[in-house]
Amino acid sequence: MFFKCTAIIVLAVILVTSTGALNVFSQSYGYEGYKVKAAFLYNFTKFVEWPADAFRDVGDPVTLCILGSDPFGDALDSIKDKTVGGRKFAVRKSLNPESLKGCHIIFVSESEREKLPAILNAVKNKHALTVGDMPGFAESGGIINLFMFENKVRFEINVDAAQHEGLAISSQLLKLARIVKEKN
Repeated sequence: MFFKCTAIIVLAVILVTSTGALNVFSQSYGYEGYKVKAAFLYNFTKFVEWPADAFRDVGDPVTLCILGSDPFGDALDSIKDKTVGGRKFAVRKSLNPESLKGCHIIFVSESEREKLPAILNAVKNKHALTVGDMPGFAESGGIINLFMFENKVRFEINVDAAQHEGLAISSQLLKLARIVKEKN
């Protein structure tokens, strides 16, 4: 319980006090904005429960895979090798959906927009938390989409997509999100 409360406070602090970095982000999709997004990706893991069979072993890391061109640069260095829920946090870059085996979080880059339906179909039933930062990502079947609103990074969650993947998202995270449904 203490861990979850601490995680909520950390996420709230990122949302409220990162205005300087967020203003830089709103001017361009630059480095500072992706540092904020990297922090979001790490903190999301504290509020998501994966099914037991999503990990082969108790020592397996929570693996974040970046699919497509990497917009983060070295912004992810700050979260590599941290731990979450007793597991190390690992980062991997992937060039195609076939190389996503073992990924628990998949960040789909804007460069993959045209391939999005095929990508989401390829990772279906793999217990992966799919995250993007492009318009329509969550409505297309992705789970979490990061977007700008009033010069701040916000996020929306497709709860149905998460449930289809066997992921349980904490109600505390859902309270901070805009909930969206998949367009048919």
